[in-house]
Amino acid sequence: MSTNPLAPYVAGMTWGWTGIRGTWAVPEAAASMRAMLGIGANWTALAYAAVQETAQSTEVPFREAPTVSDDEVVWAIREAKSHGLKVCLKPVVNVGDGTWRAHIGFFDQDVPGEPTWGEWFASYREFILHAARIAAAEGCEMLCVGCEMVRADAREAEWRALIADVREVYSGLVTYNCDKYQEDRVTWWDAVDVVSSSGYYPIDRWEAELDRIEPAVAGRPFFFMEAGCPSRTGSPDRPNDWSLPGEPSGAEQARYYEAMFAACDARPWVGGFMLWDWPPRLYAEHEAAANDDYCPYGKPAADVIARHYTERTAR
Repeated sequence: MSTNPLAPYVAGMTWGWTGIRGTWAVPEAAASMRAMLGIGANWTALAYAAVQETAQSTEVPFREAPTVSDDEVVWAIREAKSHGLKVCLKPVVNVGDGTWRAHIGFFDQDVPGEPTWGEWFASYREFILHAARIAAAEGCEMLCVGCEMVRADAREAEWRALIADVREVYSGLVTYNCDKYQEDRVTWWDAVDVVSSSGYYPIDRWEAELDRIEPAVAGRPFFFMEAGCPSRTGSPDRPNDWSLPGEPSGAEQARYYEAMFAACDARPWVGGFMLWDWPPRLYAEHEAAANDDYCPYGKPAADVIARHYTERTAR
C-alpha cells in the first residue's frame, strides 16, 4: 500500500477564486462545480482571499466583505464533497491596492513606529487558524497555509510557529504553495506534509525547471498547487501573465497543457495538479471560444485535461 498521501494522483482544479462574498452558495456556483466534474477531477482547492489594505498593512480583515462568509466556505466544502471530491481549503491574502501578495513585507528588524512582521503574522495567524478550524470541522483533506508569499518565505521561525499552531486544531495534510522559481529557496519544507508550488513555467522550460525542482523536493510528496495557461496567443510562453495581450486561442491553451502533462508525466515524483482555475460563475459554453482566461470550460484544453486525469487516476 502506498504511503504517498497524494496517491493515486491529484487530478485537481482550483474553484471559486477570488471568493467574493455573495458568489458562493448560490445556484450559479452549484452549477459551476457540477460542470467542473467533466474534467475528471478528484480534488478541488477552494480558494478565497482576505484583503489587506496595502502591502505594509498589518491587519488581515478576513471576517468582512469582500471575503466570502464562513457559511459560504462551509457550503462549498459540503458541495464539493457531495460530488466525491477531496478538498484542499486555500485561504489566501490579497492586497487592496493591487500589489501582488508576494511583495507583502516589513523591515527585517523591528523599528519603533514602523509596521512589523510580528504584527502582520499575528493577524495572518488568526486568519489561517480560523480556516483550519473550519477545515477540521468539515473534514477537509488538506489545508494550504499560504500562497506565493515570496518576501515572507524568509521568515522561517514565524512559518514554523504558525504551522505548529495549525496542527493543534487541524489533523489533515498541511501544505504551503510557494511561487514559481521558489521551490529550492524555501528552507522549512520539513514543517509541512506536502510541498506544493505554482508551476507557471514557459512551455519550453518545463524540463529544465523540473530538473531544478527535483532535488529541492528531496523525496517529499509534491504537486503543483497552481498551474495553467490562458487561452490566448502568446500565453504558452508567459503562462503567469494574465494580462498579456493576445487573441483568444483554445488551441494555444491545449498545446500548453499537452506539453506540461507530457513533461511532468515522466517525473513520478510529481503527484498531480490543482489547475488554475474554475470560477464560481461560468461563462456560457457557447462563449468559450471568445474567452481568453485560464478556465478551460468548453475549450479544447478541457478534453486534454479530462484525458490526462482519467489515465492517471486509473493507474
